Amino acid sequence: MRFRVVLNQDGGSLRTLDLNAFSRRIEDELSKHGHQTSVEIVAGKRVQSALQKAAKSDDVDIVMAGGGDGTISAAAGALMGSDKALAVLPAGTMNLFARSLKIPLTLDKAIVEFATGKITAVDVATANGQPFVHQFSLGMHAKMVRLRSKMEFGSRWGKIGASAKAAYATIMSPPQMKVELQLGETDLLVRTTGIGVTNNLFGEGTLPYAENPAGGTLGIYVTVARERGEILRFFANLARGKWRDNDQVEIHEADKVRITIKSGRFLKHCVLDGELLPVSRDTTIEIHPKTLKVLVPAASV
Repeated sequence: MRFRVVLNQDGGSLRTLDLNAFSRRIEDELSKHGHQTSVEIVAGKRVQSALQKAAKSDDVDIVMAGGGDGTISAAAGALMGSDKALAVLPAGTMNLFARSLKIPLTLDKAIVEFATGKITAVDVATANGQPFVHQFSLGMHAKMVRLRSKMEFGSRWGKIGASAKAAYATIMSPPQMKVELQLGETDLLVRTTGIGVTNNLFGEGTLPYAENPAGGTLGIYVTVARERGEILRFFANLARGKWRDNDQVEIHEADKVRITIKSGRFLKHCVLDGELLPVSRDTTIEIHPKTLKVLVPAASV
């Protein structure tokens, strides 16, 4: 197969690697199995255009994307509905989509698995037409990411520390929302501190990622915790991967949901696959079953 590797030099754990040496390791490992490989190291501001160019190239079968959540989400958006497959290099902080695809979390081990990997199809979701592979969220998560974005950190552990500080500040002053959810023929009006809509349901007893990335359903998680003690229990349950038995969360399933923000104080931001973005008052989220081809370890197919 013909690989085009796009490495975001400003993203995730790649910021601290010797990317020229890493590129040679990729080329050596893939060539041993008869694959053709070209590697492009790009700055963060050029990642999206590099991924789109690779997706349109006639001499590419697999686009391997290395970077954080934003890089992987951009790659999925560029490849969604195409005949090319995405190989996810787990170079982010949590690597949740890579975990869902059962890709090893060590970069060199992931390359070894890709050399003999198999192609399968998984789902992609969209929020007002914009693709995402993990989660759209409003409320607490958006506030945490906004607060974290104002802090300085230069490593994975620095980001984790900044996230902890942002989470504490959010717990001390959680956002309050009134939101209408339209799920098929059902309309729900909820008061909540946070809503997450996921590309397939989270697994139990794990970090928040989908155990079945081709399950064909959105997970709609509505946080009913409002007081500090309830919110602390919510975060404690989240850390243990407890969703189904979590009395601080209501869970719904659908293939489409419309979210209308009714709060008097209009919320300005959402988080889409880890990226803080402006949010409209109305957001329609849909799942698109098996519209993304991915390269995964042969044993997981």
